[in-house]
Amino acid sequence: MEGVENGKNDDLEMVVVHKTNVPPAQGTSIMNEVGRAVKETLFPDDPFRQFKNQSRGRRCILGLQYVFPILEWAPRYSFGLFKSDFISGITIASLAIPQGISYAKLANLPPLMGLYSSFVPPLVYAMLGTSKDIAVGTVAVVSLLLASVLTDEVSPIHNPELYIQLALTATFFAGVFQAGLGIFRLGFVIDMLSHATIVGFMGGAATVVSLQQLKGFLGLQHFTTKTDVVSVGQSVSEQVHKWRWESIVFGVIFLVFLLVCRYISKKNPRLFWISAAAPLTSVIVGSLLVFCTHADKHGVQIVGQLKKGLNPLSIDLLVFHGQYLKVALKAGLICGLISLTEGIASGRTFALFKNYHTDGNKEMIAIGMMNILGSWTSCYVTTGPFSRSAVNFSAGCKTVVSNIVMAIAVMITLLFLTPLFHYTPMVVLSAIITAAMLGLIDIQAAYNLWKVDKIDFLVCMAAYFGVVFINVQMGLVIAVSISLVRVLMHVMRPHTAVLGNIPGTAMYRSTEQYQDAIKVPGILILRIDSPIYFANANYLKDRTLRWIEEEEESLAKLNEDVLHYVVLDMGSVSTIDTSGIHALEELKKTLERRQLQLVLANPATPVMEKLHKCKFMEVLGNKWLFVTVAEAVVACDSWLHAEKLHNANYSDTNNQDSTTPTHEVPLF
Repeated sequence: MEGVENGKNDDLEMVVVHKTNVPPAQGTSIMNEVGRAVKETLFPDDPFRQFKNQSRGRRCILGLQYVFPILEWAPRYSFGLFKSDFISGITIASLAIPQGISYAKLANLPPLMGLYSSFVPPLVYAMLGTSKDIAVGTVAVVSLLLASVLTDEVSPIHNPELYIQLALTATFFAGVFQAGLGIFRLGFVIDMLSHATIVGFMGGAATVVSLQQLKGFLGLQHFTTKTDVVSVGQSVSEQVHKWRWESIVFGVIFLVFLLVCRYISKKNPRLFWISAAAPLTSVIVGSLLVFCTHADKHGVQIVGQLKKGLNPLSIDLLVFHGQYLKVALKAGLICGLISLTEGIASGRTFALFKNYHTDGNKEMIAIGMMNILGSWTSCYVTTGPFSRSAVNFSAGCKTVVSNIVMAIAVMITLLFLTPLFHYTPMVVLSAIITAAMLGLIDIQAAYNLWKVDKIDFLVCMAAYFGVVFINVQMGLVIAVSISLVRVLMHVMRPHTAVLGNIPGTAMYRSTEQYQDAIKVPGILILRIDSPIYFANANYLKDRTLRWIEEEEESLAKLNEDVLHYVVLDMGSVSTIDTSGIHALEELKKTLERRQLQLVLANPATPVMEKLHKCKFMEVLGNKWLFVTVAEAVVACDSWLHAEKLHNANYSDTNNQDSTTPTHEVPLF
């Protein structure tokens, strides 16, 4: 506002307020509005801008590089980079082999499928992925999820062939789901899993996975297929007489060994290789002990015979019809969502450490394609597990070539070394899984949630206890449901605040947050911190009226001037729909009946366009629209001052002429 000029017209002072011009109405077609919304949702980063003003040949090259990122960096690859990638690849291969066998066992699948899953998927990711640090492979939580969903319908013991077919089909559906999210750029779907949900879910899943390993630690032949802690406890207590002390001793020794190795590596990051090599070392030592002591004949269960050879084709095993299609689809969607979340989170985390960018949509396509092709080559659901990726990062990997090196190492193992795993004790695999799972129970993260946000802590605990006491799927559903309810509460009950002036400035801030913020006499300033649409329009209208009532009651108690103006700071209102506009119209009419004037400050462009189109500005009047709250307050204060002078002059005139009837001059 440039200034305020006072002049006289008879006995009423006229106030002329100079303010910034009101933004004009802008015509926008429905196609433009829809196009803008779609572009912002699906293409916020404008991935095709690099194709502009390029020749046809150059566009073809850029297109291939966009689809296959390896074509972009491969020409610049050097032997120096390969040395680092080779060391990293061998390191993660030593971790991938025992983990692959262990996690396949957790998924109730043949051990070889775990090794297969560390051969083909890493090669596919190397072609399509954008993360330099992800180490592709199976993951314990997804293996447990797959087993828990499928075993509800099919027994892996009584019908192993059908179980394997459903696992492969679920892997295919998981890949289609993941790749579809990337192709259609719908990555925001995975954002529905909040940090609190992931912390609770991963902790609960780790607890359940660890409890399931009691079968191996105790040397039990039969064990419950249910994952809740009550069922596991009953299964363990009912078979006390079948516990094998040999397995218990083996399990405790190797679990302590693995935990000590991890502790050493954690204390000294340079010794990361100790923790990375510990699982394979456990497998080798355990196999030698069983072979030399014949412990397999005294209750220690072993992996057994593993045939040599690369991944057999399995595309003909996929099931797309019949009564089990739904369970395969359900397992695929759940496992696909969880594995995608972990893979994306791992890539982003290590990219942040090395200061480079990963393309989320390309990552989803890469993870999806490696699961689709994996389902055709006897692999089950894979992703970029955080633990293995952390080892890859610590080992000094430079590019995804480390995944290629790992895949070649696994290939050599499949071709020549699988018979060596014949005497691997199952209890060692249980110890490997348990040691890995204990690292996923993040007590510090849960404590931080408690300190920062109690609702987030509630979501975390709901996920944890849902997984532990009901089952994995319900735990995830409960946590997501609570998160969605919280989102709906924020949407339907958005925050509003009363603003006051910070002394000595033109700034207006929340009186609750800033104790020195001073309310302006006769003017109530409210800030709306949300878009206004059908879900919250009536609430915002009612909340505004409650603010007005509270302010009027407060003024009455203090015997201060009555309220005259209500200023709405619209700076945080990004958009408004017809329900929101209707609520504003009703609010304006209600205020007029109470002799109050509605004033708007700083509405955004989309809001202004709609207010013009629905004729609301014609009803309100452009004089009641301002660019800033400060301008609105100065103008309202000037008009209020002029009205008081007018009423004072009118009162003096009545006192001088007693024959003139007295009456009140309305404010508007």
